[in-house]
This record gives sequence, structure tokens and C-alpha cells, in this order.
Amino acid sequence: MSAITTQAAIIWPAGYLPGTTDNYVSNEVIIAGLSAAQVWPLLNDTRAWPGYYGNASEIRFHDGSGPLLSAGARFRFTTFGFAVEAEVTEYLPPQPGQAARIAWHGWVEGDAAQRLDVHHAWLFEDLEGGRVRILTQETQNGQPARELAATLPNPMLNAHQEWITGLARAAAEAAAQH
Repeated sequence: MSAITTQAAIIWPAGYLPGTTDNYVSNEVIIAGLSAAQVWPLLNDTRAWPGYYGNASEIRFHDGSGPLLSAGARFRFTTFGFAVEAEVTEYLPPQPGQAARIAWHGWVEGDAAQRLDVHHAWLFEDLEGGRVRILTQETQNGQPARELAATLPNPMLNAHQEWITGLARAAAEAAAQH
């Protein structure tokens, strides 16, 4: 008889449920030998992002917080050539028996052809056998989202795979140094 495992899921705010938005991507890795507590600091500290993800730059915080993410933090970063304004809407650091979560609402100002609204969520979950599950999912609304969704290969899917793989690799390297 095989074991049944229930995994945590992203919590979607109204208007951002996958399948009802203009664009959606999901990326996931499961890595042995790491924990959520070892991965968390490398996403939580935005100074680390450019070191393992080449598509994030010019990160700055508006509210005097940062460089660490926190509940309600307002920040801005450049990705895919867009200057994205963002606000952390979910922030739950690693705790035993509970998935860690970070999510932000992001937006790009502009007219109907340029406006973009996103919900980008991350989940870090310790699994049996000394493994960690890293999941990132994003939904988007707006004309730029429709254009990204129609592009093959999908640039957001590929960039988020680079982000999640780079995050896992950086966490493994940091763990090996300690």
C-alpha cells in the first residue's frame, strides 16, 4: 500500500484564480537534503535575487523596510523590462508542520494596452525524507499578460523555472558551506 501525501496549495485572491486570468504559470521543484528554513532566506532577502535570478534588478523598497520582505512591504523591481510595483500580501515564515508562504500583488501602471496586474505566490514545504518542495505560481491580467501567454516558448514559464532552479541551487550551496 502506498502512502498518500497531501500537499499545500497557493491561496488565490479574488480575480486571480488560475484559468480565469489572462496568463498563468506554475513552476515546482522538490529537492532532497534541504529544508524550507534553508530556502526561505534567499527569497526573503531581495538582495540575493540578482545573484541567482538574472531577470530581477533595480529592487528597492518604498516604505523604509527592506531589503527583507515582510507583511505589507511595498517594493519595486524590474523584470521582463517592466518596472513592477509590488506589495507583499501573504507572509508566513517557515514553521514546523506548516508550509511557508510569500505572495505579492504586483502591477505595472499604464493605459489599457500597458496595464498589468499580477499575483505571484511562493510556497516552501518540508516533505518526508528530508526533502523540500518549492512552488511558485503567478497569474496575470492585462494586455501584456495576454501577449506573454500567446508567446511560445512561454517566457514567464521559462524565467520562473530559472528563478526557482537558481533559488534551489543557491540554497544548496549555502547549506553546503555551513
